[in-house]
This record gives sequence, C-alpha cells and structure tokens, in this order.
Amino acid sequence: MSFDENCFYCSKNQDLDSLMIKICDLDVSTVYLFKEQTYGGRCNVVYKEHKSEIADLTEEEAAAFINDARKVAKAIRKAFNPDKVNYGAFADTMKHLHLHIVPKYEGGPSWGKTFEMNPQKIYLSDDEYQNLICKIKDNL
Repeated sequence: MSFDENCFYCSKNQDLDSLMIKICDLDVSTVYLFKEQTYGGRCNVVYKEHKSEIADLTEEEAAAFINDARKVAKAIRKAFNPDKVNYGAFADTMKHLHLHIVPKYEGGPSWGKTFEMNPQKIYLSDDEYQNLICKIKDNL
C-alpha cells in the first residue's frame, strides 16, 4: 500500500484532526466530515492509499472510488435534502486523491458559485458534529 509520511491523509495526524472528523471507512476510501460547516453536511471522500490522480488508478480502483463518492453523495442528499451537491477535486498542494462533497442550498452561501474551500464561518459543538455524522451514517 502506498503511503507518504508527509501527507496528513496518510499519517492521520493532528493537522487532519483539526480540520475533519472521521465518519467511516468505505471500500477504497475514508469519509470525513469537515469541522467547518458553512455548507451543512460537507464531507471529504479520501482514497485510502496515497495516490495523486484518478488517472493513477486502475479501472477497478477508479470505479470503486467513484462508487464510494456516489454512496456519500446519496447519503448527504437523503440526510440533508440540499438543492444541489457540488463536487471538488482540488489537489494542487495536497497531493492525495480526495473528493469534496458539498451540499448547497438555493439562497445559501455560494449558491450559483464555486463553494469556498475554508470560509471559517460555522463551527459546531461536539454533539452537533455527532448528530451530523449519525445522519450521514444512517443513510450510507
């Protein structure tokens, strides 16, 4: 299995813990809830091995990764009923394959525009985070 000790997704260090909370493991990825919740229910689906690009995966690995992302998107739709789910794969500096899954609401933050990566606006209590995680897990 590929691993990069300088990658917080691989090392699962304090930098990762400061930004996200692990929800669960799926077939080839790990699902995290963003602590910053401007976009209620926003998650990140992170490939378990250290790969940089979808193009680096075999057809089977790529299909499994997209299927994991699809499961999370469906769970978010069921749990939070957003008007649209946005997807982002930005890895210019964080070279570990991951996909942002961002529920958006008409009239809400960034509607009609690209979501902000880290708007630093809404943080929740531990109980509120656990409530979101339970809603997502119940729909996976």
